[in-house]
Amino acid sequence: MSEGLRERKKRQTKQRISDIATGLFLEHGFVTVTIAEIADAADVSVNTVYNYFPAKEDLFLDRGDDVVDRLSRYVRGRRDGESAADAVLRELRADVEGVSPAVGLFPGWADFMKVITEAHALRSRLWAIQQEALDRLTATLAEETGAADGDPLPGLVAGQLSWVHSTLMAWIGDEMSKCREPAEVSREALALLDEMEDLLSRKVLNYAPRAAE
Repeated sequence: MSEGLRERKKRQTKQRISDIATGLFLEHGFVTVTIAEIADAADVSVNTVYNYFPAKEDLFLDRGDDVVDRLSRYVRGRRDGESAADAVLRELRADVEGVSPAVGLFPGWADFMKVITEAHALRSRLWAIQQEALDRLTATLAEETGAADGDPLPGLVAGQLSWVHSTLMAWIGDEMSKCREPAEVSREALALLDEMEDLLSRKVLNYAPRAAE
C-alpha cells in the first residue's frame, strides 16, 4: 500500500526532529542538550517530541528498530540453497563493498561514536539494541528451521553471527575514528570478514539452508 499524506507528514516530522536533535548532540554533547531545546529548535512542543521519541536516547539512536531486525532480515531473505551464515556474510560484504553508512563507513562516524562514548545512557541503549538483535535472530533461526522448544542450536548460531556483525562494526568504528578514508577502511574490512568466515565451523556455515521451491 502506498504511503498516505498523513503518514508521510508524520514520518517527515519525526525525521526532521531526529536530524535536528542529532545536530545538537554532535555540537554540544548528549547530556547537555535538553528535550526543551530540541523542541524549540524544531519548532514543535515538548509533548510532540515525546510522542515520536519516548526516550531521549531514541532521538540519537533513531534507527534502533532497523538494527534490531537487520540480521534477521538477512536470514529471512536468503536465497535458495543459501545458509543463514552465507546470507549474513553476503549482505555484510555488500554493505562494506558499497562503502555504506549502514556499517559506519562515512566521514562523520568518528563524531557520531564520540557522542555515544561520552554518554552512559547511549552506551546502555546501544547494548540493549544489540541484545534485542541477538534475541530476534535466535527467534528467527528457530522459526526458519522449525527447531523444538529448548533446542540450543538457534541461539548458538545466532551468537556466532552476531559476533561477526558486532566485531565488524567495532573494527570499522575504531578505524574510522582515526579519520581514515572510508574506501580504504572498506578494503581492509573485507579482508577481516574473510578471516572471520574462516573461523566459523562448517556446522555454523551450513546451518539453515533455504530449500529450493
